[in-house]
Amino acid sequence: MNDLFWLDTGTGRPLVLLHGGFLDHGMWEDQIPFLASRYRVITPDARGHGWSANATEPFRPTDDLAALLRHLGTGPAILVGISMGASVAVDTALEHPELVSAVVVSGAGTSEPYFTDPWTIQTMTAWHSAMAVGDLDASVEAFTLFAAGPYRTLDDLDPGVVAHLRRMTRDTMSKHTAGEPNLLLQVRDTWERVAKIDVPLLAVNGSADSPDHIGMAERLARTVANGRAIPVDGTAHYPNMERPDVFNEILEGFLRTL
Repeated sequence: MNDLFWLDTGTGRPLVLLHGGFLDHGMWEDQIPFLASRYRVITPDARGHGWSANATEPFRPTDDLAALLRHLGTGPAILVGISMGASVAVDTALEHPELVSAVVVSGAGTSEPYFTDPWTIQTMTAWHSAMAVGDLDASVEAFTLFAAGPYRTLDDLDPGVVAHLRRMTRDTMSKHTAGEPNLLLQVRDTWERVAKIDVPLLAVNGSADSPDHIGMAERLARTVANGRAIPVDGTAHYPNMERPDVFNEILEGFLRTL
């Protein structure tokens, strides 16, 4: 585990915060102190992100998380994930169910996303094109647009949130090079299997997020045995950063029901 970074703070029932793609544990700075007074809060940087080392052999993020939880000796944990982190949480509920007691997702369904919304496809194309030619500035800018969503511009967001997102994204993207081998292994048949998830699941979506991201999370919440969805108005892909007070209140309300 010495090639992966994580924070481990607080005592109580284990709760894991899983960051979005190209971000790091810093996206949870408004949640960690709030939760650590009542929970053991574990906040890892995914392989190839933040302070964790890049992959040197094929890997699955869900297996990294499972190995970390076993290394720390934690029983079943509550997994809270945004975007990529949400997909890792769902994968872990499928692949390592004995390690999961509840799941909270935001802006994602499973690790097998699908996109039909024109704005989302356009933004992803611009981001992938910039990455393919190694244009770090353009990659960061295109990726950060997801924070605004299809109905706003980045100027509509708190400048501090945008600056923080850009900084995390640049730090992680600068660890990688165009054309490096993709060592990420996919978890398969996730949508066919999610109905087997039997732990409580909550989807907390920014109401201004793209229809695809909201739609996948809501589909997940409808499909599992014990799921529901709650919107956070005035936010897009990172509701925990844009309106931490509202996000924290919703999360705490869910945690009280467990």
